Amino acid sequence: MPVGGDLVLRFLPFVVELALLVYCLIDCVQSDADRVRNLSKGWWIALIVFLPIAGGVAWLVAGRPQTPRRAVPWPSTATAGFPEHERPRRFGEDPAEEERRRAEERRSDALHEQMLRDWEAQLRAREQATESPEGTPQPRDPA
Repeated sequence: MPVGGDLVLRFLPFVVELALLVYCLIDCVQSDADRVRNLSKGWWIALIVFLPIAGGVAWLVAGRPQTPRRAVPWPSTATAGFPEHERPRRFGEDPAEEERRRAEERRSDALHEQMLRDWEAQLRAREQATESPEGTPQPRDPA
């Protein structure tokens, strides 16, 4: 009967073979079919399953895609990193439409500035109405 260390050495090749088979099979299945090299994806899977050590080593050397998979950005991050005013224009954006939008923004800004000036003028008029003739503020009516 084998003792501790002998038992580990006896099953180590089986464990390595199984780990290589599982790793290569999962890697092959998850790879993009159009990026797999030399054989089609189905042939690589068959080779890895029927010849576990040779197929796994062959997959790692000759079949696995050389470049990593490109990360596809989420649709919500298409403008990430750009504040609204620095966002690059989309392809084909109409310059006339952009000029119309900017003119509308200028008109809106001018309207807001005018409203702010009117509000300040109303506040000054109220302050002057509450002052007594000597220039000291009168007490406000609690009602």
